Amino acid sequence: MTFNKELFLENLNNIGVSVSDDKTEALDKFAQMLIEKNKVMNLTRILDEDGIAVKHFADSLSILKVDIPDNSKVMDLGCGAGFPGVPLLIARPDINLTLLDSTAKKLGFVAESIEALGLKAEVLHARAEEAGQDTDYREQYDFVLSRAVASLNVLCEYCLPFVKVGGKFVAMKSALAEEEIKQAYTSIKTLGGTITEKIDFNLTDGERTLIIIEKVSNTPAKYPRQSGKIKSKPL
Repeated sequence: MTFNKELFLENLNNIGVSVSDDKTEALDKFAQMLIEKNKVMNLTRILDEDGIAVKHFADSLSILKVDIPDNSKVMDLGCGAGFPGVPLLIARPDINLTLLDSTAKKLGFVAESIEALGLKAEVLHARAEEAGQDTDYREQYDFVLSRAVASLNVLCEYCLPFVKVGGKFVAMKSALAEEEIKQAYTSIKTLGGTITEKIDFNLTDGERTLIIIEKVSNTPAKYPRQSGKIKSKPL
């Protein structure tokens, strides 16, 4: 095993999530590919057995605490080296997954990994603010997930335009997020969302929060704006 399986399973058990042995083996294969590729490309700084177990795999699979119906159309926005999307796809190969990122080299690794694992997903090289205005992707998803390091009010403008009315955006945060939620109130409302649930839990390395925002109305056409405006003048 290239990751601490016992620690991984302990964390999943603590948060009420389970995966079968064959899924754990597939995660190990993904970890092997990650470690090998990282020798020639900067994918992640987290390569120790415990870090992969908790920060990459258990954290990614915490999304299974959310009820995602079979065959749901899901986007992982800002997937980087494939988190949370690839572990989620390993656990739930039924979903119709799009992995979006603006870094082509990392997406190349993600595409290679998915093929090697015998899985299927769309790998989309694009800037979120541009794809969010593309009718092929705008308001087409049942779920949009993001573990990106950005404040919630900024993340909402990148993510909510992809969510169909009745769908959900799930922001995966590494700590309790009350202040971020307060700051994002205007952004969420303006973009057609409303917070329906907040799930707080602990992994062995610290607190986590899933913020679940339901899309209740269409996002106005002018959003998302250009990236510079989203970051400099968040809603």
